[in-house]
Amino acid sequence: MSTYTENLKKVTTRSLFKLKQQGEKISVLTAYDYTMAKIIDEAGIDAIIVDDSASNTMIGNATTLSITLDQMINYATSVVNGAKRALIIVDMPFGTCSGNPLKSLENAIRMMRETGADAIKVEGGEEIKDDIKKIIDAGIPVMVHLGLMPQSINKYGSYTVRGKNEEEAQKLISDCLLMEELGAFGLLLEKIPARLATEIAQKVKIPVIGIGAGAGVDGQVLVIQDVMGMNKEFSPKFLRRYADLHTIMTDATKNFISDIKEGDFPNENEWY
Repeated sequence: MSTYTENLKKVTTRSLFKLKQQGEKISVLTAYDYTMAKIIDEAGIDAIIVDDSASNTMIGNATTLSITLDQMINYATSVVNGAKRALIIVDMPFGTCSGNPLKSLENAIRMMRETGADAIKVEGGEEIKDDIKKIIDAGIPVMVHLGLMPQSINKYGSYTVRGKNEEEAQKLISDCLLMEELGAFGLLLEKIPARLATEIAQKVKIPVIGIGAGAGVDGQVLVIQDVMGMNKEFSPKFLRRYADLHTIMTDATKNFISDIKEGDFPNENEWY
C-alpha cells in the first residue's frame, strides 16, 4: 500500500470529476478541527466538508440554523490547516446565501479568503439560482446541496425523506440539471430515494455525493462523529459506524480518573 506522503498530490474539483468519469467512488467525511482533519486526510479521504452540522456536533445546538459565518470560518480554518491533500469544501451557513446575490458573493469571498478552502457548499435550488450563478461567475467553485436541506427545517417541519412523490422528484431533477448548467462542480443529495438519486447521477456529468441516497451515486459522505461512534443517540438508517469511540473515550477517561485518585499517575517515569 502506498504511503500518505507518496500520494500528497492535492485533490481538486477536477479530480472528483475524473473519479466519476473513471467509475471510481468518491469518499467524503465532515471535519471541524485540525486534529481530526489531519487524521482523515492522512488516511486518504478524497474530500472533507466543513459542514454546518458543526452547529449540532461541536456547539450542541438543536438545528444548524444558529451557527454563524464567523464560527464556520473558524472551523474551516482549522480544517484547512490540518488537511494538506483532500479537497476542502465549506458550508455557507443559514442566511448567508439566500436571495441577495451581491451579499451572497461577498459572504462567499470572505469564506474563501479567510479560510483558504477550495470550494463552498450551498443549500438550495432554483430559488437561489441568481446567488449561485453570481458566486460561480466570480470563480468560486460551488457544490449544491439538495434533497433534505437542514437549513429549511422550519419550512418543512421535519427531517423526513424528500423526493418521494412525483412533484418533489421532478423538482429535484430539474434543480440538479439547473445547477449543472449554472456551473456547479458537484451535487450533494441528502435523504432521497435511492432510485431517484441514481437517476440524477446518471443524468448529470458532475459528481453526485450522497448521504442516505443509496449506492447509485458517485460518492458517499457521513458526519465524522457518527462514523466514529461518538454519538450513540443518533442512529439513522443510512449510518454505518466504523468505530465505538464513545466507549473507548469513556473507558479511557475513567481509567485516567482512577489512576489519579489512586496515586498511580504520574509515576517516577512521568516526571522530571
